[in-house]
Formats: sequence, structure tokens, C-alpha cells
Amino acid sequence: MTDSTTIASRTADRNAWRVTLASLVGTSLESYDFYVFSFFSAIFSAAVFFPAEDRVAGQLAAFLTLATSYFVRPIGAIIFGHLGDRIGRRATLIWTVGIMGVSTALIGVLPGYATIGVAAPILLVLLRVIQGISLGGEWGGSILVGVEHSTPKRRGFYAALPQLGSPIGTIVTSVLFLWLSATLSQADMLAWGWRIPFLLALPLLAVSLYLRLSIDETPVFSHLVAEKKRDRFPVLDVFRKQPVTLLVAVGAALLGIGSYALMNTYTINYGVAALGFNYTQVFTAATIGSLLQLVTIPLFGLLATRIGSARVVWIGALTTLIVAFPMYFLLQFATFPILVGTMIIGGIFPTLSWAGLGGLMADIFGQSIRYSALSLSYAIAAALSGFIPLLTEALGAATKNAWWHPGIVLGILSVVTLVAAVAAASIAKRRREDVVDADDVLESEQSELQERGAVTS
Repeated sequence: MTDSTTIASRTADRNAWRVTLASLVGTSLESYDFYVFSFFSAIFSAAVFFPAEDRVAGQLAAFLTLATSYFVRPIGAIIFGHLGDRIGRRATLIWTVGIMGVSTALIGVLPGYATIGVAAPILLVLLRVIQGISLGGEWGGSILVGVEHSTPKRRGFYAALPQLGSPIGTIVTSVLFLWLSATLSQADMLAWGWRIPFLLALPLLAVSLYLRLSIDETPVFSHLVAEKKRDRFPVLDVFRKQPVTLLVAVGAALLGIGSYALMNTYTINYGVAALGFNYTQVFTAATIGSLLQLVTIPLFGLLATRIGSARVVWIGALTTLIVAFPMYFLLQFATFPILVGTMIIGGIFPTLSWAGLGGLMADIFGQSIRYSALSLSYAIAAALSGFIPLLTEALGAATKNAWWHPGIVLGILSVVTLVAAVAAASIAKRRREDVVDADDVLESEQSELQERGAVTS
């Protein structure tokens, strides 16, 4: 490798690190904002925002409000996917993180039902819808700014790092709620303590905006602009040009997203309601599993640089399928070490599929529609995953909580993702469009340097 190549490669690597950090901080904020409400729905929102006369109805309404944000994600994917492919990755990501941070903080200052009546739940649902729309455009852009600043050999690694935002958001939210619960009385929590996590979104937003404003547009998008290759209607072109690839991407995403809904939503409630664990035990186990992901996601990203992102995804799906039933068989013995082991095992193997997902999608979609394609695929998979706790609950009721009923759901998710990941590997191999990425930019720069050296000599 020549000196100019080495310098250019190191420069690209430093840029990729910088933009990936900005992406990760923003993704962590988005996850934090989203999970704060998830915790809040189960504990406080029914009491604060819905009529006190019928607490069961209030709780159901609170969970419906939670589910709403999943179902509006495709709308956000359409809006921000179009913007990401038209005005740029960087500008769109600034909008998504800004909208999420502001809407979260506004929830923290909303008056409750006792103060403004029915307007309280209406405003809450409206802000939750805005959160969901914002999240629909965040993930695809977060993946792309790292991927499109990196070289193809490092693409799998930089595509995996933004995925750390999910466990980081979970950990921060869990620790914050445990701390507030330990330091405030139940009355204080209901009166004002619940507002603190939402208001913390503002300083976190300031950091995220600072980092995202400091990064450059990706070389890929800059090339599309220079060559006038941007699609006029990129969202429509996803369906027109690569409809089968879109279905494959949705299938590839189901295990990574759906397993989280199964493990961190259903399994937690199942552990308390059916197996006799307390909330402290299940939250502790979930936090341990999330902490482990801080190590495994980067490692799996490095693995993707060696064997390919699609292969990492299907290995994760296959291993999850193998452990699904043994894992839930052991969980029925209801000891805390087994619960922790379940969260760890249930975190490691599906996390393979989660870590490789961004790289897989970036490899199979055309550059001019990438933001739209990634956002749509992820949003559709997330919307489908919103039904998983409900479907698993229904299956549990039908089987009288037989130990194997969550394993059925996890097994189906694994099979779908396994088939989709194998298909994605084939699609990526067949694609032979004139791909422009950071390597092409480096090659161009190196050619210019060599030409200048020849002229000088």
C-alpha cells in the first residue's frame, strides 16, 4: 500500500469513527426517549393521564398509546426516507433527533387529566405519534452515515455500532427509574418525579445536535448530487425497483427487533405474572443482558467485516432457533440465575442478527433509495413486532402458559430471519450496479495525487 493510500484510508477511518459516534449518541437518545415512555406506560401514565374511575381501562389506554408509536413508524419512514434520499443523510438526521428530543421533553411538562381533563390523553397521544414518526426516520439514516463514510471492508463494523443505541437506551432508562423509585415516594413519583426522565431529553438533545451538526454529508450522497443521480420519488422507487428485496429486508429484521419485544416486554411480564419473579429481579436481569450487548454488538460487527453481514444475521437466526426451546424450558424452574441466563442467552444469539442487520440492508439496496429502503424495512418490521407481546400472550392463554409457548414465537421469528438472510446474501452477491462508496472516493483522490506527482516530476 502506498503512503497516499495509507493516509487516505486512515482519514476515511477517522471520519467514519466521528460520524458513527454522532450517529450512536443520537440513536441512544432516540432509544432512551422511546423506552422512557415504555416504562412510564406500565407504571405511571394510566394514573396521570387517564380517568381514575376505571383504572383497568386507563391501563389499556396507556398501552394502546404505547403501541401507537409502533404503527406510525412507516409514516415516518416514508417522510424521512424521502428527505434522506433527496436533501441528504446529515440534514435529515438532525431533524429526526430534534423532533424526538423536543416531543419527549414536552411530555415532561404536560398537565395531567386532573388538570385539563380529556385534553391530557389527547395531547399525550399526539406527542407519542410524533415520537413514532421521528423514530421511523432515525434508524436508516444512523446506519447510513457510518456505512457511507467507511470502506466496504469496514462497512459491517460501522453498521453495527449504531445498534448499541438500543441497549444504551435500555440501560439508562432502567437505572434512572430504579434510582427514582428508590429515592422518591410513590406519591412524589406520581406528582412530579415521573417528569424528570422526560425533561432530561433536553440536555441529551443538545449533545446530539452538537455532534450531528459537526459531521459532513456522506461521500455517497455527495456523489449522487454531483452526478444528478438522486431519485425524484425514492420511496415509490423502492417498491418499483426492489419490491422483493424490501420483503427480504423486513424478514431479515424481524428477529433482531421482534426478539427485543419478546424478551424485554413479554418475558418480563410473563416472569412476574406466571413465574413469580418480582420487578426488581426481572429489570436487573434485563439490564445485565443489555450490558452484555455493549460488548457483543461491536464484536459481531467485527465478525461481519470478516464473513459478511448477511452471514452474521443467518448465524444468529440459526443459533437462536437451536436455543429457543431449551431456554424457555429452563426458565420454568423460576430461579434468578436461570432468569439472568435466559436474558443473556436471549440477548447473545438474536444480537448476532441485530448487529449484522444494518450492513445486510446497505449491501442489498441501491444507493439512490437506500435511506427510504432501510427506513421502510425497519419500520414495517417494527410495526409487525408491536404485535408480538399480544400474540404471545394469546398463545400463552390458549396453552395455559405451557413452558414452550414463547419458544414457538421465537422459533418462528428465527426461521423467517434465517430464510431472509440467506436470500439477502444471494441478492448482495448478484448486485453489480456501479456502487460508489468511500473506497471509490479514496481511489479518485489517490489518482489525483499520483497525477500531480507525475506532472511535478
